Amino acid sequence: MIYQFLQAVNQIPQLPQYANFQEWLQDTSYFEMMLKGLAIGIIASAPMGPVGILCIQRTLNKGRWEGFATGVGAALSDIIYAIITGYAMHLVVGIIEDPLIAWWMKIIGGIILLLFGIYIFFSKPVSKINPVKRSKGTILQNFLTGFAVTFSNPLIIPVFVFTFGTFTFIITNNIIAQITGYLFIVVGALLWWFLLTWFVDKVRNKYNVRIIWVLNRAIGVAVMTGAIITIIYTLTGHAIDLSEFQIPLSIN
Repeated sequence: MIYQFLQAVNQIPQLPQYANFQEWLQDTSYFEMMLKGLAIGIIASAPMGPVGILCIQRTLNKGRWEGFATGVGAALSDIIYAIITGYAMHLVVGIIEDPLIAWWMKIIGGIILLLFGIYIFFSKPVSKINPVKRSKGTILQNFLTGFAVTFSNPLIIPVFVFTFGTFTFIITNNIIAQITGYLFIVVGALLWWFLLTWFVDKVRNKYNVRIIWVLNRAIGVAVMTGAIITIIYTLTGHAIDLSEFQIPLSIN
């Protein structure tokens, strides 16, 4: 009803029935896929879940590179789940390529991301962080445990489903652009873990649980802001404008 109402008042473009959403997506630039991949990688990694806490603990207790190795293991697990999610969504692309369904996926995905951001904002990860010196272990051990902790939590899959839908990440017949997107999910995740361990290492001598509390609040605000922008752009017709990409099914 919302979609039809907005169409009636010309708030979003009238999407022609003969427009093929997936063919429109073939014009997606590599740069756009890079940005989408970066955003998805950061969103998937930033919340202070078990691996985030572990990464901070190891950075404080053992050293920056031990913490970063933990994040690298988490990034490997994330890309495996991202590929699984993408393949599953690719199988139903005939359904999600419909402009109306894609529009609703963006709205619902944006709402879920908004709720996700609220959850992050009000979560309290600092109570689980205990900066006490412990044995270092090897970089490989830290990498493997980071991978194991993340891979044992398949709840990351819904995050990928909603972010893929929100950012219109799944495209067909453009394998290079799609691979570019997946590669930059890894880049986004690694960038997040690199910056997080750098920041925690810098404040090591001034460590205060309030720093992590503020960081977690900032992450929540960033996710909520992105979700609200996505919802507004979708409702006002900026997210899917196929009026310039009319692809007739037949030519008389």
